[in-house]
Amino acid sequence: MNDTPTYLPESGDWSCAACGEKLAPAPVGVTYLQGGFTITLMTCQKCGLSLVPEHLAVGKMFEVEQLLEDK
Repeated sequence: MNDTPTYLPESGDWSCAACGEKLAPAPVGVTYLQGGFTITLMTCQKCGLSLVPEHLAVGKMFEVEQLLEDK
């Protein structure tokens, strides 16, 4: 069983802005300050760039950032 949180865009066929390859879900290591965890994002299998959906970047990641900075 995979317990890794998955954050994918709501719709669309996505391709890499850097190399044009199609993006596919893949585990990505995320770090902030001294904390680290793994999540699943749409990622280019060729160059490794990942797509962070807007709802994750301005929602969940912002909430976590605020919690960590308040400690």
